[in-house]
Amino acid sequence: MNKIEHIGIAVKNMDISCSLYEQLLGVACYKKELVASEGVNTAFFKTGQNKIELLSATVADSPIAKFLERKGEGIHHIAFDVEDIVVEMDRLKAAGFVLLNEQPKRGADNKLVCFVHPKGTNGVLVELCQEIKA
Repeated sequence: MNKIEHIGIAVKNMDISCSLYEQLLGVACYKKELVASEGVNTAFFKTGQNKIELLSATVADSPIAKFLERKGEGIHHIAFDVEDIVVEMDRLKAAGFVLLNEQPKRGADNKLVCFVHPKGTNGVLVELCQEIKA
């Protein structure tokens, strides 16, 4: 894992939360994106080398909607940049980690992603991210 790619934060209202984070971080949101396959809207902020991803549900049965129902707003996941997501997935499976996807899938911000089950990571949902190269 190369570096922390971003921290994902679940929010109930994207418009209110974008305004809040623009004030908090002193920067504008640089990208908003719908990931229809996951039922989520995303908004990205960058300050220095750090990125924050806000996530809000677009459908009632999406993973983000369920997270918000159980835990409320707050940190949802930590994402790590990887050079080769398939190699990293194989490494983690061999080490006994449970992955939530069998294959990488397309995520927001031009990334292939895979999630590691939080039961094996002390309750932290971990996301692997690999930039899609054209």
